[in-house]
Amino acid sequence: MRKILLLLYLIPCIPALAQDTARYKGMTINLDEHVVKAKRIGFDVNGFIQRVEEDTTFYRAFKNLRIIGFTADNDIRVTDKKGGKTLASLKSRTKQIMTGNCRKMEVLEENTTGNFYNRKGDYNYYTAELYANLFFIKGTVCNEEGGGDKGSLARHKSQLKQLIFNPGKPISGVPVVGSKVAIFDRNLMRYYDFSITSEKFTGTDCYVFSAVMRKNLSGVDRAEIVYDELITYFNKETMEIVGRKYSLSYKTLVFDFNVRMNVELTKLGDLLLPALITYDGTWNVPFKKRETAVFTARFYDFGK
Repeated sequence: MRKILLLLYLIPCIPALAQDTARYKGMTINLDEHVVKAKRIGFDVNGFIQRVEEDTTFYRAFKNLRIIGFTADNDIRVTDKKGGKTLASLKSRTKQIMTGNCRKMEVLEENTTGNFYNRKGDYNYYTAELYANLFFIKGTVCNEEGGGDKGSLARHKSQLKQLIFNPGKPISGVPVVGSKVAIFDRNLMRYYDFSITSEKFTGTDCYVFSAVMRKNLSGVDRAEIVYDELITYFNKETMEIVGRKYSLSYKTLVFDFNVRMNVELTKLGDLLLPALITYDGTWNVPFKKRETAVFTARFYDFGK
């Protein structure tokens, strides 16, 4: 049931100024005035929305972390259900060093509180274990092509990657909610308001594609979907994704989760790289204690 944790992720969306509409696969897309002007001079709305489904730049940005040195600030806090009291935490600064096709990681500083680790030095919390599996490495790792990891954690990590890099598509192997993340499915699109706006994101002029759960959905309809919001920021000049925000929640008598994630990317030469990842969420599954956590990962000093 830990799989449910992997339905993580977001943050509030920016409201759209709907001045015009377009149609895509039967859904209505609201366009703000800046996008309307672009549309009139040949802006292909259908082609743009397909980029949300088919984009690979976001995935490549994270894979680029395997081929370049960087420094990272890691801040993980496990809290009580209300988020007011910190039960355990880790703050660290790590440095990845590249030597040819190999990489290793040095811990420059680390401070923990509470029972973040158990007596064996393992992680007491699954959120921390997953974070470490994604962003920390032990020893020296060479010639990575993926597919080497095995076990449930590796499977969960794969499902999480699918959620992050291919949002809006069903996730195989996740019971109950795996098909409910497919917001571009014709049966689920009717539960969302879609819009394309134009604004700056971290100083970059962007087109913003938003899928936001419609207000006042009935309880029956709400039970059909997982995403509350999915917002993607595209660089106007390159059409590369420079940021994405996710918000997901679901509740049954057996389990529940409510999570948000925000991802910002940056550029070093031709390389697109993660600059900031934030997570804020709670989840509760059978036979496990509820886990509520907040984490922030900052990446910088690339190539050094």
